[in-house]
Amino acid sequence: MDYRFEVVDSPAMNALSMRTVTPAANLPQELGKAYTAIIAYLGEIGEQPCEAAFAAYYNMDMEKLDVEMGFPVPRPLPGRGEIKASQIPAGKAATYLYQGPYQEMAPVYEAMSGWMSDSGLQPIGVVYEFYYNSPMEVPASELLTKIVFPLK
Repeated sequence: MDYRFEVVDSPAMNALSMRTVTPAANLPQELGKAYTAIIAYLGEIGEQPCEAAFAAYYNMDMEKLDVEMGFPVPRPLPGRGEIKASQIPAGKAATYLYQGPYQEMAPVYEAMSGWMSDSGLQPIGVVYEFYYNSPMEVPASELLTKIVFPLK
């Protein structure tokens, strides 16, 4: 497959998010719970997300996946309970817009890691995925996910 990876300068983004450690098998439920809670809270305070839902993966341990789930927001907003104010840092990032089922993303990650290594780019160790639609809205073949590796 011929991938077109890009390096971009990403601005810092304020966010509201929830973080947990979970087996990868439970990820869909955790994402649903977090996104539902954050959207409800945003509605209560009269705010809206300014970008697609995201998940930040701090490791790739499929039994103990450390994941932050949330939404970028237009300005710093206070958290409440498990919902925390956070920020996606500014900086250079390698990106790719993937279309297709989530469970078929592994080859993209492998190709992207190889491309970064060949290009002398060093990821900082966290990877973001931005979800532009959902399996409840479109067929799996039409899912759009932006993969973002912040770089050193």
